[in-house]
Amino acid sequence: MFRQACDARVAVLVAPGLEEIEGLTVVDLLFRAGIPCDTVSVAQGRQVTSSHEVTIVCDRTIGDEGFSFDDYDMLVLPGGIPGTPNLLACEPLCDALVRFAEAGRPLAAICAAPSILAELGLLAGRRATSNPGFQHVLAESGAELLAEEPVVVDGSLITSQGAGTAMLFALEIVRHFLGDEAVERVREGVVLR
Repeated sequence: MFRQACDARVAVLVAPGLEEIEGLTVVDLLFRAGIPCDTVSVAQGRQVTSSHEVTIVCDRTIGDEGFSFDDYDMLVLPGGIPGTPNLLACEPLCDALVRFAEAGRPLAAICAAPSILAELGLLAGRRATSNPGFQHVLAESGAELLAEEPVVVDGSLITSQGAGTAMLFALEIVRHFLGDEAVERVREGVVLR
């Protein structure tokens, strides 16, 4: 397996009740591409249970001494219920999302999680998608909704529809940092045709 060196570091934010496919698929494909990635719990401990009762042991928590969102080059929000509302309830995370958006720094969200960006006012005038059950939140918040697209890239913003599009979502994150050639290598490695 070829892994390309990458100076960027990505944080996948993990809340109780996340959709584990959407979070862990990103972690897996970034690892395969050679992009450093941390799972970061927004809960008090490193152990987080997903919406399907899968326990994930995160690399860090936002409460760890010395933790800073600014140490990361991209923040990734998996969806899931109640994972998405639990992410939205995390004030330090929401503050960081606004700071990243204002600075043009990359954000990625999948499934219900793009609704967090919409509720924070970060999708107004931006092309985006989400899980069909949350697309009204994007539209009501002024996003240019591309309802049928599995993944939408608008500059430094990547959004996607759900668990079934998680691999395509992760590949767009790889493309953001390493380009088309790396995406093709990773696709080939996981036999995605």
